[in-house]
Amino acid sequence: MAEKVILVHGYNKDQSDMLSLKNNLEKEGYQGFLVDLPLRFEEIRDATEVFATEVKKIIDSLEEGERINFVGHSTGGLVIRHYLAKSKLNFNLGRVVLIATPNQGSDLAEIASTIKPFTDVFKTLDSLQSKKVKELNLSSAKEVEIGAIAGNKNNLLLGQLLEGANDGRVRVDSVKYNGLSDFVVLPYDHKEIHHKSKTAKLVDYFLRIGEFQE
Repeated sequence: MAEKVILVHGYNKDQSDMLSLKNNLEKEGYQGFLVDLPLRFEEIRDATEVFATEVKKIIDSLEEGERINFVGHSTGGLVIRHYLAKSKLNFNLGRVVLIATPNQGSDLAEIASTIKPFTDVFKTLDSLQSKKVKELNLSSAKEVEIGAIAGNKNNLLLGQLLEGANDGRVRVDSVKYNGLSDFVVLPYDHKEIHHKSKTAKLVDYFLRIGEFQE
């Protein structure tokens, strides 16, 4: 029976952005599920409500006892963490991998917040400010094993606005947080990291054994 994994896209994307990762993981023996979330004009809280409905549909379609894993890219990882923090987790939960997720908030969102009309419209971006991420109270059940993958290839234009190692969108230090089971940095940028076969291989390792291997 194939391991099940729900893949969650990031800001301003849709499920098609996770298709290559789904395909790569299915080569490793997983069954992947894709979802579309309102991660542009809605706050993370609103996207989490939609996500919870989609997760329930998937869980209801499974056989009793089948395990569900979660993998999120960028803002999708915050949706997963918010869902886990709010859910009763009354299903067979596996492991979670966050890829290039701004767990400490986004510096670019902070910059965008100074352009008031911009974040008034793009509410997902507004909710990525560090203070608003903290307000989500993302601490999840201690038994949930979460690993995070960051990128450090800063070849994207907006990355020049960030201090320290980053993937052109998110600082490496923002991806890492206390409570992770494992953490690894790969030489990819924010737009490519979740499409790489190397990333999929590390996701596979973590979902199977709870740690990354290279």
